[in-house]
Amino acid sequence: MKTVLVTGASSGMGKAAAVKLLAEGHTVYAVARRVERMRDLEQKGAVVVAVDVTRDEDVVRLVERIEAEHGAVDVLVNNAGFGLYGAVEDITLDEARHQFEVNLFALARLTQLVLPGMRKQRSGTIVNMSSMGGKVYTPLGAWYHATKHAVEGWSDSLRLELAPLGVSVVVIEPGIIDTEFGDVVAGPMLERSGTGAYAELARKVADGTSRSYSRGATPPSVIADVIARAIVARRPRTRYVAGRYARMLITMRKWLGDRVYDRVMMGRL
Repeated sequence: MKTVLVTGASSGMGKAAAVKLLAEGHTVYAVARRVERMRDLEQKGAVVVAVDVTRDEDVVRLVERIEAEHGAVDVLVNNAGFGLYGAVEDITLDEARHQFEVNLFALARLTQLVLPGMRKQRSGTIVNMSSMGGKVYTPLGAWYHATKHAVEGWSDSLRLELAPLGVSVVVIEPGIIDTEFGDVVAGPMLERSGTGAYAELARKVADGTSRSYSRGATPPSVIADVIARAIVARRPRTRYVAGRYARMLITMRKWLGDRVYDRVMMGRL
């Protein structure tokens, strides 16, 4: 069994992954800012830690603790993240920088911290939660998609660096998952862009997001199952695509090209 660190474990895919991995007998450190929302994980046997992944002192202390208690982190599940939506013109660069801090740089810093232990034991798995949004795009999602495209390229380079050292890098590309994401996206997006030049587009994107989730979002347990399989595979895939619309939209853009994808995307609004 492995020692697994899961970020963003207070809800959604992170919590589902923690539940699944605990059930399979792994030692799970479940971390998030909202520690009160992880008490159920604690009751199931997780080590619950309040951590802000953008605070260096928090993540340094966390990794030092795990290494003191278990020698090394065997699996890092970089799940923490959020979606920043709104017109590029309406989003401040401070907001955009924070999006990158959470979705990319926090992920990168935790990876840096666990790698010495993984290198020493010549084994380990880094699981980076991307999105179908790392391969496709939606209107008013420029900064969010920028971070997920960055995670994809960053992970590909990292995979080549770590392969000779016995460490695997896996990218997960979920589609529409039954989490807080839709609500977290729509409300702030309308606050930023619900009036002015982009008001009509913002309303259409909010309505389209609501319709997409109401038609049947995939349970987060599906992503948890993917993670559970990947971390025990002798040779895991470089990417796993799962969840409503993910494979369809990624394939559409790949084979039909940007212009057709653009028309389909705008036609859905």
